[in-house]
Amino acid sequence: MNCDTAAMNEQSRRILITGAARAIGSALAHELAHRGHEVIATARNVEDISPYRNVRRLQLDVTDEQSVTTCIEDAGEIDVLVNNAALAGAGPLEDFPLDRLRSILETNTIGPLRMIQAVVPAWRDRGQGLIVNVSSVQGQVGSPTEGPYCASKSGLEALSESLHYELGHFGIRMLIVQPGYIAPGMKHSERHEGPAVYQELWRQWAGTDDKVTGGSGRTTAAAAAVTIADAIEDPEAPLRVRVGADAELILDTWKALSDADFEAAMRSTLSLDW
Repeated sequence: MNCDTAAMNEQSRRILITGAARAIGSALAHELAHRGHEVIATARNVEDISPYRNVRRLQLDVTDEQSVTTCIEDAGEIDVLVNNAALAGAGPLEDFPLDRLRSILETNTIGPLRMIQAVVPAWRDRGQGLIVNVSSVQGQVGSPTEGPYCASKSGLEALSESLHYELGHFGIRMLIVQPGYIAPGMKHSERHEGPAVYQELWRQWAGTDDKVTGGSGRTTAAAAAVTIADAIEDPEAPLRVRVGADAELILDTWKALSDADFEAAMRSTLSLDW
């Protein structure tokens, strides 16, 4: 064993990742395992998780209390919880089905809190732990036709910031990850078309990812995984970690401008006159 491997193993942690079947979750499981961490990758369907060395696969539905309890018991003591499981959801809010909105919120917002509540008591007693909540640029910046997803991630960010203050006292750290557009993206979810009057808005909003990512294209899931893994291993990582050049651009612009000026810049960049 060389010195680098020995040092890596000394810092190895047991990390549980939700939504590890594809995109960021899958890439992060592989990246962390490659670095020598013991990874517990979870998904609703275990068969969808790619086998990888140092990766243990467990079934988990974050919307089901018994499933969470069983998974946490099977996983044993963990050091890091990565809440990555999420559902997409797009459509005008005017008539967006409320049952579908509840499902999105249950997975994207309440699900992570359900997981956190399952591990925090033990972590509080031992005085350490790390929670990583994978949010989105849209957790801070709302966008048309994507209100349901934005609402779920905005709620997750608010819960995360409150938890940062509540749990930091006990030695439990919080990371909020804010990816921009990632390739591959989330599992496809049929969009809610809404009333016919919104078809022009759909047309204008199409291709937004190409406009904000520029010639470089979307950040790959593998590159996103490196950024997140670096933050997990860095005890001095900030509360919010941005992923992708588009995330940096959008959030820097949003922070620097007034609401009116940001809207004007967004409309100009995206050729949006809706």
